[in-house]
Amino acid sequence: MAEAHQAVAFQFTVTPEGLDFHLSREAVKQLYLAGISSWKKRLVRAKNSFLTGVYPASPSSWMVVVMATAGSFYCQVDPSLGMIARIRHCLPESRLLSYESRTMVSAVIFSTGAWLSAVLLFRQALKLLLSYHGWMFEPHGKMSRSTRIWVALMKVLSIRKPLLYSFQTSLPKLPVPSVEATITRYLESVRPLMDNEKYSKMEALAKEFKEKTAPRLQKYLILKSWWTTNYVSDWWEQYIYLRGRSPLMVNSNYYAMDFLYVTPSHVQAARAGNVVHAILLYRRKLDRGEIPPMMALGIVPMCSYQSERMFNTTRIPGKETDTLLHLVDSKHLAVYHKGRFYKVWLYYGGQLLQPCDLELQFQRILDDPSPPQPGEERLAALTAGERVPWAEARARFFNHGKNKVSLDAIERAAFFLTLDEEEHGYVPGREGCMDAYAKSLLHGQCYDRNLSPQFTLATDKFQLGYTERGHCRGEPNTQLAPPQRLQWDIPQECRDTVESSYRLAKALADDVDFCCFQFSDFGKGLIKKCRTSPDAFIQISLQLAHFRDKGCFCLTYEASMTRLFREGRTETVRSCTAESTAFVRSMGDTRKTRAERQQLFKLAAEKHQHMYRLAMTGAGIDRHLFCLYVVSRYLGIQSPFLAQVLSEPWRLSTSQTPQQQLKMFDLNKYPDHVSTGGGFGPVADDGYGVSYIIAGENLITFHVSSKFSSSETDSKRFGRNIRQAMLDIAELFDKPTEKAG
Repeated sequence: MAEAHQAVAFQFTVTPEGLDFHLSREAVKQLYLAGISSWKKRLVRAKNSFLTGVYPASPSSWMVVVMATAGSFYCQVDPSLGMIARIRHCLPESRLLSYESRTMVSAVIFSTGAWLSAVLLFRQALKLLLSYHGWMFEPHGKMSRSTRIWVALMKVLSIRKPLLYSFQTSLPKLPVPSVEATITRYLESVRPLMDNEKYSKMEALAKEFKEKTAPRLQKYLILKSWWTTNYVSDWWEQYIYLRGRSPLMVNSNYYAMDFLYVTPSHVQAARAGNVVHAILLYRRKLDRGEIPPMMALGIVPMCSYQSERMFNTTRIPGKETDTLLHLVDSKHLAVYHKGRFYKVWLYYGGQLLQPCDLELQFQRILDDPSPPQPGEERLAALTAGERVPWAEARARFFNHGKNKVSLDAIERAAFFLTLDEEEHGYVPGREGCMDAYAKSLLHGQCYDRNLSPQFTLATDKFQLGYTERGHCRGEPNTQLAPPQRLQWDIPQECRDTVESSYRLAKALADDVDFCCFQFSDFGKGLIKKCRTSPDAFIQISLQLAHFRDKGCFCLTYEASMTRLFREGRTETVRSCTAESTAFVRSMGDTRKTRAERQQLFKLAAEKHQHMYRLAMTGAGIDRHLFCLYVVSRYLGIQSPFLAQVLSEPWRLSTSQTPQQQLKMFDLNKYPDHVSTGGGFGPVADDGYGVSYIIAGENLITFHVSSKFSSSETDSKRFGRNIRQAMLDIAELFDKPTEKAG
């Protein structure tokens, strides 16, 4: 409402008698309140920036140092060893400052300097401690003396409750691995995938690269690591994400599902009101830095850099490369319903709209009987098609007039909300309901998803709740101005481009084969009895399932993270190892005993866990090789080895979704509120994409994707193979162990 009044807060007309001024008292009031809210945000940000900058110290510790110094002087003890006297001598003499006053000012200056020096020392000590990763390689249930000392020091230095970015500048830089170590690990990873002849050729290429080309490339890469915060992240974002010209839909985007068994409210506008309000509460805490950073072991912070662009961020298309538009703040929401776009203000009088107010606004949109404007219904298909046509159409048809105003409202929104016409979710006994749910979230109808913003979802039930009839609690403000319908002027040529993008996106979406299923025979509770990590158990099960599905092994991608380092993003764990393939083959060898299979499984699990730890601590394979390739392109150097490495397809791409809800409520107390996780499309045309979430002790949800157009893949078949592989491996540990033959 405040923003709606801004345009009419001050008006004037020219009359024969002179100028006639008109002021809207309500508008002036709303502008005043909005200004107060804006200054409050700035003050909170400034305060939190200061607290983050001096962490692990605090303003109260500064007061302690000042009072201790002053108390020492009172006791005729000089802790400064003459420094205070020197500072006092440098202060200008004035009638306003007595000798005692100048002494006190000098003591405060000295104390502040000593305090700042201590802050710098503590932060350097913290950075040094965070560079230690030996704790990750400790045997399960054991801890060395050095790790115990490290844990104690970490607890001392991080005793004060941190803000989101308190550790950010103390995180170490991502190290550049040695070329020899990377190539050795690479050759080890491809050995089980190649016959002797192909492997010999790859060894020769690797040897030539290591001896002739790599030393020069490595020097440039080390130099880059010295003067940049992270030697991988900027190139990874630019060349892997922003320079991609293929459709984002299916190829890049992902989805996240709601609760599996519970729907807090079946009133669509109410659910949207609560969820949007919960997201905005999260955004406010994020903006203020009030959310603590993610921690490993409860004491090791992870990089929070990516949190900065979780909201108010849009990907702007370009002919050669896209760019990211990130705003400090956004006070409105973009909404799509039945082919129509709306702008919904999120604040009134400088205050965030309550859930009941948001429900009112969304219900107004749902009740709006007006049809889409010509060319409006499928307009968002431009963002689902290839990037170059979208960039050209944006520059030609959306750079002026009402089209530019409306597009700006979408691109500068806090995030984008779609009010669907169809309800999706888990329905017991209804076959394929989760598959349809996954497809709806991933691509919808190809024109009702804006694939440029990045946004997150938050749980609403335990924060806000609903009335008995499913509505948001409270009484809405009926004086709120209704949502603003965005206006368009879409010429026929632009509509033709929209239809072309839609046809391409529709063909891509129709080709996606999804199988989403719950595995409830057991969960991490039984897996831990096998004395292995749940992730290693599932990854080895996927190898067994893939071998049964296709009769061969393939290059396997498992997403890991490097957020123990500043601006760290992801790294690849190559899950198909010599150890895992040996175990898989033993499952089809009738000559192998249970004990031998158990031993092979143990070796495969240990190998996988070791590789995962290497990836997390900056000793991965693929990001290093990728950066060496980028340097070679800058220098105009051709490398047959790097060209071969980067052309190898990932026919099995996997990722585990973390169970974040465990931080918000007790899953044992509310077992029905498990999350179903999310998923993504297949990376290779003839491959599988597999996402999984380990929810509680007895549930694992899998999201399997592939393409109908491939004769080699079938998501439901692969899903059945996954389920059977999990059961077969678990059976190895169900019965007494036999002695190895």
